[in-house]
Amino acid sequence: MSRIVEGYFSLLKVIIVFCMAAMLVMVFGNVFLRYAFNTGITVSEEISRWFFVWMVFLGALVTLREHGHLGVDTIVKRLPVLGRKICFMLTQLIMLYASWLILSGSWEQTILNIGVKAAASGAPKTLFYGVGIVFGGTAIPIILYDIFALLSGRLRDDQLIGVVESDESIDSEKLDAELANS
Repeated sequence: MSRIVEGYFSLLKVIIVFCMAAMLVMVFGNVFLRYAFNTGITVSEEISRWFFVWMVFLGALVTLREHGHLGVDTIVKRLPVLGRKICFMLTQLIMLYASWLILSGSWEQTILNIGVKAAASGAPKTLFYGVGIVFGGTAIPIILYDIFALLSGRLRDDQLIGVVESDESIDSEKLDAELANS
């Protein structure tokens, strides 16, 4: 099972890279065509916008799984372990609800737009709204797993803070610790 999950998230990373590369080629190609030849490729604007949406949602999934979101943890760090657990559970429940809203709303939009074609490309609009289904369908199990890990006692105290600090604050904390030890 672990191998399947790793493969899935590796595939998501490849799709993210593809979306970024395709956007880069389409946008800069269009800029060049407009500057040099006073023309452009209309479909590239639409497709690059779709790739951007897919890239953002898939990147959020990868970051959610790796617990890599940035945040402010000033208050949570100062709470006792029970307070951290309560805050962790509350944030997980809020994220679960938001993910459900994205999933259900995207499902409804996808159903409503079956058979509707995009203006410039003629691609089915369901491809655009489908990313919310992929996001919700992947985020909800990740969040449920984190809730299960909390309730079963599998999370360490340092894992109760669900954000990653910036490199600057990590470096300053290491420096403070080194100065205190010397």
